[in-house]
Amino acid sequence: MPHDGHDHHSIPEDGWKHTGVRVIPGNSLDTNTAQTPGMNRAAAINAARVGAQKIWAGTVHIHPDAKTGAHHHGELESVIYVVKGRARMRWGEKLEFVAEAGPGDFIYVPPFVPHQEINASSDETLECVLVRSDNEAVVVNLDIEPVEKPEQVLWIDPIHRNGGV
Repeated sequence: MPHDGHDHHSIPEDGWKHTGVRVIPGNSLDTNTAQTPGMNRAAAINAARVGAQKIWAGTVHIHPDAKTGAHHHGELESVIYVVKGRARMRWGEKLEFVAEAGPGDFIYVPPFVPHQEINASSDETLECVLVRSDNEAVVVNLDIEPVEKPEQVLWIDPIHRNGGV
């Protein structure tokens, strides 16, 4: 019997016309969500907008000097793509490791890694695209003394709902 590529799924009634590939224009991202002073976030891909089950994607604009407290995201994986500005990441059991990323760079945060996100610039907004491996909001705040003290303005996105502190 020939392989038709549809072993595990049936073809939807619309033949994938409306249930298949979606293009989400950059000017139509969903900002109808809780916002926090110092940053702006917008969802592009999530369950409500396109029916995504296993990922979340959107944009995050973090104002100058924003810093989170120490935390990890349980089993979630995160990918951050820097569009504009300078991101500083600290990680480790005592946040002893540090790296910076600029435009065009990708940052990967594995499951359970203690970390802190920082806008390394005091005068430029950090603009990123963020992709997470699940829609579930998981934040485990850690009792680690941050090397760089969190500022009043925090990095907030669907995972860092309470500022990651």
